[in-house]
This record gives sequence, structure tokens and C-alpha cells, in this order.
Amino acid sequence: MFVSSDSAQRVAAALQALGHDAPPVMLDAAARTAQQAADALGVQLGQIAKSIVFRHVDSDRAVLVVCAGDRRVDEALVARQVGALARADAGFVRARTGFAIGGVSPVGHREPPLALIDQSLWRFDRIWAAAGHPHAVFPLAPDDLRRWLGAAPSAVTTAPVA
Repeated sequence: MFVSSDSAQRVAAALQALGHDAPPVMLDAAARTAQQAADALGVQLGQIAKSIVFRHVDSDRAVLVVCAGDRRVDEALVARQVGALARADAGFVRARTGFAIGGVSPVGHREPPLALIDQSLWRFDRIWAAAGHPHAVFPLAPDDLRRWLGAAPSAVTTAPVA
């Protein structure tokens, strides 16, 4: 079963165009947080690839940080790599990515973001990411992110979330 929202369909189309063979799946419960997604999927919290969006001060572009669900993004580490950051409110996130907070996918963005990937995701062979809707997720490998986003894994997070 797959939801017929525009944003979820955009992710499904992006995944197909990328040659990804695992389509998005719908969860019975919402997975707006990494913990909700991990619980619904029966996986470790770190296997949830959460998409955090910031506003790049100089260019006003979205900065997408894909990190493990059990980690916290360190804004100072991100800023060292891309420049000054500002918080992205819900309107900015939707305008730049095409997704509502809680369903931001790493692929299928309206505008290409500046992208960074948390190196700790490589602890896992299989991870899960949002697919454009709070109930939609899809499985992938960390190397898929590297290939799709054109970003090498880097240090962008702090110690695991307690």
C-alpha cells in the first residue's frame, strides 16, 4: 500500500529514476520521529536515517544533513563544512524541499540541497529513510546516500542520543 500524496509520489519516482529496487512502504502509525520509525520497523534507532534541514545563510539554500537516528547533529561541525547556518522553519523546509517536517526524504527535493551525510550510518548494512510522508519510509544502504547525494560521509554529529 502506498499513499497518494504528491510528495510521496515524487520520492517514489526519484527512487525509480535512481534505479533503487526497494519502493517506499507505508507504516500503520506515523513515523515523524526517528524513534517512532524504529519502533514501527523493529530496527535499531541508529538505522533510521533522519533528514535535518538548515538554511545556508549566504545562499539561502537548504542544507540537508542525513544522520543516524541515535545521533544529534552538531551545527558547528556542519557550519565548518558548508558555512554559516540558520534554523529552517517549517515554511522554509517545505518551500525548498517540497516536504513537511516529519517526512523529509533524502531524495526527491524540489531544489537540490547542499548535502552532508553522517559517517556513523555506515555501522549498518541497511538503513531506513522517510519517503515524503509521515507514514512512508524506504530501505537503503548508506552507500546509496553517498551515490545519490554526491556527498562523502563526514563527522556531523555528536555522541549518541541518550
